[in-house]
Parts: sequence; structure tokens; C-alpha cells
Amino acid sequence: MDEPATTPESPQADAPDLNLDLILDVEVDVSVQLGSCTMTMGEVLNLAPGNVVQLRQNKNEPVLLCLNDKVVARGEVVVVEEKLGIKITEMLDS
Repeated sequence: MDEPATTPESPQADAPDLNLDLILDVEVDVSVQLGSCTMTMGEVLNLAPGNVVQLRQNKNEPVLLCLNDKVVARGEVVVVEEKLGIKITEMLDS
């Protein structure tokens, strides 16, 4: 007797329910990428206090918010109580 055809279950069908409370206190490195540029090794070796390194980004371009070196959002630089911060303008898909 032929058995009815079955579709394979997705891997998520057997996965236990995740308890997000278990990871809410895990610390991750958060960084902001302001911009970048290309320099010769000679230019790098000649850097000294007071030198200005010009970046490719324009002043109104968004900065990138990274979690563990993965870009997750874009934003703009703000000042909060004499410290720099980032105002999130866009969350990126993973």
C-alpha cells in the first residue's frame, strides 16, 4: 500500500521556543563608523598631532552604527550633555 506523500518539515518546526530573556543581558561591542579615506603608508607615517585627516564622507552623510562589526543602522551625529551620540535614522535588514 502506498503511503501518502509528505513534505519535509522546516528546521524551525522542531526548534524549541527561544527565551529571549536569556540573552538580554549579553554585552555586544557597539561602534560608529564616521567615515574612511585612503592614505599611502608614507602619509600615515608622517601623521602628527594637529594634522587633519580628510574623510570621503560629506558632513551631512549618515554614520553607520555597528554591533560586533556588523552594520545594523544609519544615523546622524548628535551632542548629548557634552558627549557625542548617534540619532538612529534607519534600521537596516540583517
